[in-house]
This record gives sequence, structure tokens and C-alpha cells, in this order.
Amino acid sequence: MIGRLTGILTEKQPPGLLVDVGGVGYELEAPLSTFYDLPETGAQVSLFTHLVVREDAHLLYGFAREAERRLFRVLLKVSGVGPRMALAILSGMTADEFARSVESDDTTALTRLPGIGKKTAQRLIVEMRDRLEQGDFAGALAPGASAPESASEGDSIADATSALVALGYRPAEASRMVRPFASAGSSTEDLIRSALQAAAQ
Repeated sequence: MIGRLTGILTEKQPPGLLVDVGGVGYELEAPLSTFYDLPETGAQVSLFTHLVVREDAHLLYGFAREAERRLFRVLLKVSGVGPRMALAILSGMTADEFARSVESDDTTALTRLPGIGKKTAQRLIVEMRDRLEQGDFAGALAPGASAPESASEGDSIADATSALVALGYRPAEASRMVRPFASAGSSTEDLIRSALQAAAQ
């Protein structure tokens, strides 16, 4: 099991990133909460990881904080929740918001996330209630300060839209979510965060 990687961040395009560790490039997928905290490419980064082994692939997921990975692993134990849906949940709301949704039986908040219907939301609430009480995930996913992006406004819009599509939103919907927040100097991370916050309201 690969539990942690420390190396040079060579590529980042939500939800994928590439980390060079001693000349070996590791491809990972990460929730947007981790992307908000990533340094610029070329800088050193350290990530907690979770390896998913399938018949056709070995998939590595990276997290800025151990508590993020812990919640990801708990989500994977819920019937019908796979890695992609778990990433969408971690990307679309903070741990506090998720815990409140579970505790208050708020299926509406959960169904705003891509790929989660009413039945899945109900199953998440039922199965996660006891598990959340066993571990404190408060603040685990609070976005940190993002580094400034050097990309142009057009590139930021395209990258943010692409990231939302990778999370499960339809291309037209993702574009519509991003456009109201596009302004000069907006980073990809800022656009994604604003679009997801607006979608959750």
C-alpha cells in the first residue's frame, strides 16, 4: 500500500495531478479541497494517498490532509459509493457541511452534488450517521489559501469547466456555473470554489 508521497508537483489539472518522486512520475486524482492547497508546479508537495486496485487498473488518490483521506475511506464503505463519487462529495462540500447534512437528514443538499440521487443521499445519511460519530472530521476539508495562477482568464475558465465536468457535471452546466464568476485575475481554484458554493445554495 502506498500511504504517502513526497516529490515535485509537475502537473495539475483537476482532478488529476502528477508528482515526480525520485524520477518516477505518480499519477493521482485528488478532491478539489486538496487542489486549493497545492503549490505551483515545480514545487515540492507531500500528499497522503489511497490506492484502489481494480482488475484493469491501479488508481492512486491524493489528499492534502490525513483527515481528508480518512473521510474518503469511510465514504468508500458506503454501499454504492465508489472513488469518483467520494471525490465529488469531498470536492462539493466541506466536512462540516457534510456532517450537518447527515445529522439533519438533509438529502436536498447532498442531491445537489453530481451523481447523487435521492436514494443514494438517503443511503449516505443512514450509513454515515454512526460512522461520523466515531471520528471527528470537523474542519478536515476547509479550503486553504490558494496560490496565484499564472494562466490567463480564458485558461482559468476552461480549466475550471473541465474540472467540474470531471466531477460529473454536464459540459453546458459546468460552463454555466463558472461564467458568472469569471473576472480578470480569477484563478482556476477560485472559479471552482465559487461555482460549487453557488451550486450548493
